[in-house]
Order: sequence, then structure tokens, then C-alpha cells
Amino acid sequence: MYKLLIGNKNYSTWSMRPWILLKQAGIDFQEHLVQFDSFEPDSQFKNQILKHNPAGKVPALIDGELMVWDSLAICEYVAEQHPELTLWPQDTVLRARARCISAEMHSSFQALRNLCPMNIEADLSHIGEQLWGEHAALRADVARIEQIWSQRPSTDSFLCGEFGIADAFYAPVVLRFVCFNLPVSAASQSYMQKMLSFASVQQWIAEAKQEHMFVPFDEPYRQHRLQYLQS
Repeated sequence: MYKLLIGNKNYSTWSMRPWILLKQAGIDFQEHLVQFDSFEPDSQFKNQILKHNPAGKVPALIDGELMVWDSLAICEYVAEQHPELTLWPQDTVLRARARCISAEMHSSFQALRNLCPMNIEADLSHIGEQLWGEHAALRADVARIEQIWSQRPSTDSFLCGEFGIADAFYAPVVLRFVCFNLPVSAASQSYMQKMLSFASVQQWIAEAKQEHMFVPFDEPYRQHRLQYLQS
């Protein structure tokens, strides 16, 4: 059985991606939480994760003697090990597109990442309104994501037809949009609701809200955990 090392569910977007993929695909795995305190070299997090992953980051997937790190590499590995699940589309064109938009998510959208970190338990809609008005780069990132979402094969499909790696990569984006209440089109909201309806996403959200942890370096907009909590 796989062992997946993840960070705090309230904050860790990179951990969420392979976790959602494995859950949604029905692949058994053992979850191991490595709690964030900071990313400093002497932090408890670094001390723990370096015992497993020399890169010092989550997520990491352990399969027997093999350790795979980085969200995209993990998803690629899982897809190779389970070809019957078609985690990449079978169609050549859709498969190429799925890889492109997953890689784009992996390497781009810095304004969204920096300004709107995932914080599942918080309602930061008032912050989102301010950020939206002040940062053209954020508006450009959201516009590009909406463009990607709008190019689904049909209005009721996932990004490349059936659920797959590309959708897992954009799942944390949905939660960022919710937390900051960023203005998106009705079509984008429809895709977001489709993702939010997944049992795996609902489980991740529920478990994030049960952590009851406040990690200051992941909290640019709150001074304490009870501030701006979702009702």
C-alpha cells in the first residue's frame, strides 16, 4: 500500500492534489501528516520530513523502497502504475491538453499563490475584495484560469472529459476562490460546484476544519485562529 506524506490540510495545496487523486480514483493509501510549524532548517516540520524526503517538502509518496516527491511526479507515477484508471485521458489531444494545463498550474499563477493562500477554515472575502481591486496580476491569473475552465469538452464535464489529474491540480484553486470569494463567471461557478460536490473534496475540507491549528507563517491576514472563521 502507498504511504502519502502530506502537510496541514487547511493550508497545503500541493498535498491536496495527489490526496484527492488517490481518493477519487479509489486507490488505497496510508496518510501520514507532517504538521507545519515553519520551513526554517531547524523547524519540527523540516526535522520530520527530511527523514523521508531529502527535498524537505510535502507531498511525498512512498511505494515500498521507492520514494516519489513533487505533486506532478507523484500523479504521473500513480497514473503509470494504474493505467486501467485512465487518470490521463485516452484521447491524444485531450491527454496533451491535460498535461499542459496541469504543468501550467504547477509553474504559474504566482499572484494567486502569493496573495490568496489556501485557508479552508477562514472566510477572507473582505480581503479578496480588496486584493481584487488592487492587483491586476491577480485578476489576470483568475482570467487565465477561467479561460482554461471554459474550454472543457462540454459544460457539464471535467476539464478534459472525465475526472483526472488536471482536475486534481485545480481543486485547491477552487478552495482559494471560495475562501477569498473571488468574482468568477457562472460557468466557472458551475465547475467549482462540481468539484466541491466530490466526497473526497468534502472529506478534505471537513478534516481541514477539524485540525484547529494556526500556523502564523501561512496566515498573512489573520492574527489568531478565531479571527475570520467561517460561520
